[in-house]
Amino acid sequence: MTNEIVNSALSKVMYPGFTKDIVTFGFVNSIEISGNDVSFNVDITSSAPEVAKQITDDATKELKAVGVANVTCNIKAPKMPEAPKPKSKNIAPQVKNFLMVSSGKGGVGKSTTSVNIAIALAAQGKKVGLLDADIYGPNIPRMLGISDVKPEINGNKVLPIKAYGLEVMSMGSLMEEGQSLMWRGAMIMKAIEQFLRDILWSELDCLVIDMPPGTGDAQLTLAQSVPVTAGLVVTTPQAVSIDDSRRSLDMFKKLNIPIAGIVENMSGFIAPDTGVEYDIFGKGTSQPMADEFDTKIIAEIPIESSIRTGGDEGKPITFVNPTSESAKRYAAAAESVWATILAVNAAGGASNESVQPTTPPGVSACST
Repeated sequence: MTNEIVNSALSKVMYPGFTKDIVTFGFVNSIEISGNDVSFNVDITSSAPEVAKQITDDATKELKAVGVANVTCNIKAPKMPEAPKPKSKNIAPQVKNFLMVSSGKGGVGKSTTSVNIAIALAAQGKKVGLLDADIYGPNIPRMLGISDVKPEINGNKVLPIKAYGLEVMSMGSLMEEGQSLMWRGAMIMKAIEQFLRDILWSELDCLVIDMPPGTGDAQLTLAQSVPVTAGLVVTTPQAVSIDDSRRSLDMFKKLNIPIAGIVENMSGFIAPDTGVEYDIFGKGTSQPMADEFDTKIIAEIPIESSIRTGGDEGKPITFVNPTSESAKRYAAAAESVWATILAVNAAGGASNESVQPTTPPGVSACST
């Protein structure tokens, strides 16, 4: 076997899409012959795998026809350019990190958790905002003792209210107390966007966002409006709560939101007279769910009368009684959340973009 025979055979291999062969193009080089075995390189200009395959197949066929036993065709193609990673939309660029606090159902202590986690983060030296995005049930103003405080206007922006070291905004601060909101989904989505765009948040390390219960318009709008750094799920030990909390965790997974963990609220009861903790509703029942979603329970918050009175009177336990057992657990949860935020940022940041609403199996999507 000689170079002349090999080149002659390869000159019959046309470059796909052209009338010239790969030898005439000057693409063939580094031919090595060992008996009846031939290896060579072909430098092509296309990164399409089908072009490389056709050249390899045709070259093998032609060389076999002239008596070559084993053919090694090394195609050197330019690397296919990587698709640029889409940037997450961010209509509040002055906020470094966003923590979405969610629950599958109402009444599990999600707002109480949001308030105390936010205050604990602030106590640990972070500049923190708290957005009450629970449009239908805005409880944050009462929990922070600012029910009668109305925000100031600065130009075309609204200044957040200051309370307990936090910057705070809530629909409850913009409407009359007790007024009901009967809004459709589109209005909820617009309100969420305005809370992020039109509130004059300062340069925040973290904006804690107390979401409405469930997995609907508000959650999807938030994920499409800002790069949510992490999500936190609040549940109680009861099976009905855990069932719904699974849906929140599944939502985070589908929206590509890193999970900061689970807060199991009402986990045990601390007797006010003895300080003894009793597992009256169960405790740790969320662990199988945490394992299922590869996350962890970052706090088991007991029923403690001072949490309830503090929420009703606008005196959050993490601020007014930081040495209490519940306050210590909130502080530990805040440290765990911040560790997750740091890890997400170290890995390149949040990427919850291009999310779309889902249609249930067997249901056709339609417009009305």
